[in-house]
Amino acid sequence: MCRNIKNLYNFKPPATEAEIRASSLQFVRKVSGFNKPSKANEEAFNRAVDQVAQAAHDLLASLVTTAPPRDRDVEAAKARARAAERYGTPVAQAR
Repeated sequence: MCRNIKNLYNFKPPATEAEIRASSLQFVRKVSGFNKPSKANEEAFNRAVDQVAQAAHDLLASLVTTAPPRDRDVEAAKARARAAERYGTPVAQAR
């Protein structure tokens, strides 16, 4: 799994279109091996991002759970703590 693709399911507030698009872009970049495609591949690349974003949106809309929604700030703090432990950096305060 690409480390830059974030879990988008079961958060309050729900994932935004921009978050879904950003994750889709990261996925297509990983699969294609292109950070920025050439002009010859740009149309296919952008079409793939759009299709992955639509599939992700459809998936998120159709999933069901009985678990309570997770808090974005709490999850971000946990991620910062894991990063600090892993990389030995100080834990940054939330903005």
